[in-house]
Amino acid sequence: MLEKFDNNYEVCNCLKVTIDDIKNAVFNDNVKSLRDLQEKTHAGTECRHCLMIEGDFGKVKKNVYCKDILGELIDG
Repeated sequence: MLEKFDNNYEVCNCLKVTIDDIKNAVFNDNVKSLRDLQEKTHAGTECRHCLMIEGDFGKVKKNVYCKDILGELIDG
């Protein structure tokens, strides 16, 4: 799934967190969960729409969510 997106794609628009920021957190900072990711990057700590599809109450839906990115990077 991630191959469809540029590494500079903003997953969290509120705090400008990109796919590359999330990759760095997983590979360099041992991030293993959404909570870890929020603590490290602050992604999903404002409106929370970027965390998972179930929590996206925005009018315009996200194209990719933190939960899905973590799943792909960690589980493979």
